Amino acid sequence: MECQNRLFVAYKPSFISSNSFLNRIKRKYKVKKAGFSGTLDPFARGVLIIAFGQYTKIFKFLKKAPKTYKTTLWLGAKSETLDIEGITKINNLKPFSIKEIKAVTDFLIGEIEYTPPKYSAKKIEGRRAYELARQNSDFEMKRVKSTIYDLKVLHYRHPFLTLEITVSEGGYIRSIGEIIAKKLGVCGSLSYLERVREGEFFYENQKALNPIDYLNLQENLYLGDIEDIIKGKKLKIKDFKIKEPGEYFLKNNDLLSVIKIEDQKVSYLLNGIKLC
Repeated sequence: MECQNRLFVAYKPSFISSNSFLNRIKRKYKVKKAGFSGTLDPFARGVLIIAFGQYTKIFKFLKKAPKTYKTTLWLGAKSETLDIEGITKINNLKPFSIKEIKAVTDFLIGEIEYTPPKYSAKKIEGRRAYELARQNSDFEMKRVKSTIYDLKVLHYRHPFLTLEITVSEGGYIRSIGEIIAKKLGVCGSLSYLERVREGEFFYENQKALNPIDYLNLQENLYLGDIEDIIKGKKLKIKDFKIKEPGEYFLKNNDLLSVIKIEDQKVSYLLNGIKLC
């Protein structure tokens, strides 16, 4: 039976949900079991990590951070959604100097705390926030912290400010755009948002990737009988080359496993993922 496990990067277009785009991918490749990591809002476009089959279990072990985005902030545009889907008013503004803009963008590098937008893919009791917001449901967004590693001004042609932002996992670019606009003393909304990179992942025409190359884990060696792992038997710490606490991956021929060493005990986090 042909192995259907596959890991690759797709490019989601704008104005479609990540789930709807995944359904397109499933139809294209004629697969039933598939998933993605790092939900993109419908308005956004760009890099989306896709996995088929057993590879859907390895998302949390991948090198997915930091994330890099390109975005255009429309200064003076007021929007409930903080993007062009919900613009209610456009204010005419005098242009800013690059010096004024750079003072704000440089100030934001580092850790920031803010409230995510209600029109976002963040889950609230199992539902996407943007779904609740579109139904006028009453709910609150909890404040979050993000680290901005880099914030570059790529182009400024008033009132459009184009930026490249590298941020920690879970960062909300529309909120960062709103913060920049407020610090300039105006309102602002995104007219464009593209995710160009997720950690080690970038778009390469849906090329199949070897998950071993993208694991955010150190490899360990099991010195006992390999059949112990294949059969999922209880493992002893004395049989491993590395005995320090932590999470490790084990590669045995065409099988991948992930173990955790803690309190001198070994437990499986994943076992028997077939490498294709």
